[in-house]
Amino acid sequence: MKLKTLIVTVAVLAALSLVVFIVRRPPAPPSADPRIGQPLVESATVEQAAKLEITDAGKTVTLTRQPDGTWRVPSYHDFPADFQKLTRLVGDLTGAKIQRLVTTNPDRIARLEFKDTTLSLRDAADKVLWTITLGRTPEAGSGRFVRFGDEPKAYLANLSAWLDPEPRNWAQAEILNLKPDDVAKVEIPFPDSAAVTVSRAKAADPWTSERTPDGQQVKADKITSVLNSLGTLRFSDTTELNDPNVVAAKANARPFKFTTFDGKTITIALGRKPEEKKLKPPEPAGPASLGSVTDLAKQDSAKKDEEKKDDPLAPEFETIPAGPVYAFVTHSDASAPINALMAKRAFQIAEYTFTGLPQKSEELFEPAPAPPPAAAAPAESKQP
Repeated sequence: MKLKTLIVTVAVLAALSLVVFIVRRPPAPPSADPRIGQPLVESATVEQAAKLEITDAGKTVTLTRQPDGTWRVPSYHDFPADFQKLTRLVGDLTGAKIQRLVTTNPDRIARLEFKDTTLSLRDAADKVLWTITLGRTPEAGSGRFVRFGDEPKAYLANLSAWLDPEPRNWAQAEILNLKPDDVAKVEIPFPDSAAVTVSRAKAADPWTSERTPDGQQVKADKITSVLNSLGTLRFSDTTELNDPNVVAAKANARPFKFTTFDGKTITIALGRKPEEKKLKPPEPAGPASLGSVTDLAKQDSAKKDEEKKDDPLAPEFETIPAGPVYAFVTHSDASAPINALMAKRAFQIAEYTFTGLPQKSEELFEPAPAPPPAAAAPAESKQP
């Protein structure tokens, strides 16, 4: 073979090899999505937020950050927000990671059930800093499908969080946090007797009272129980101040008065509308109630028998149950937040808090321990 022909042949083979390589070369791996492995939301974004908005099942709640760093629920009478609940949610969001990009296909995205379950963070100017829509949970495994804003992408995040869109549930339920060690004096009222006041000079001292019966002492456990029950009051619901149940509860309230070692006083009055017994109205009479001729004859006979009796029929009463229990708190410090809250709404509390309080003054005392026997004097030795 001539040299020229050999060179041409090699060149052709090289060209063919290059074509084959290009044709059979595997496709370049797709570039990794920058969100994979990252938190669902960065902590820095949360720190910039002035509003958190949660929407689910047609309901929306918005929490707003105050200049002092606290949060409020504007849609529920601007009550303070439950900071622990908010902290748990933020921890769930910042702790969740994007595990993978699921799809960019619009048809597949539609099957992941992205509806109206959304979370958004906004700054003080109401500008959106971050927003996601949550889809369903994967059929196999855990987590949630998520979308960021209007992006045509669906991701899977290992998020496990309960989104509560009910404004009332975000309000701080604790309306008072009075520590027992801060209390120097307690005045406990009773329905059928005078109030009993117990006091102590220091937190470590025993409780004493001027009304302690002879041979008895103040029952420390009972006073501690009162302090624990009333010092950490939590509401279950709130009501308009002019609600009839509230007005009746206030008129029948028992006012417990606490004085702290620094001279402040907190009055906690608990009450409810009392149970009522009302006379039942007479049964309405009419053609429909006459009955048959036989029934009329029986009724006439029964009526004659009743007329023969000397004693009149006893009236029938119906019982109307007692109303819900409300707590009315007043703080001697006019700037105390509890005073502002009490001016907004009436606070309903658990019934057991009210019924578990002492009902008689005797419950506050117990027998005092017997004094130790006096030591016998040593016998005098006789001198020889």
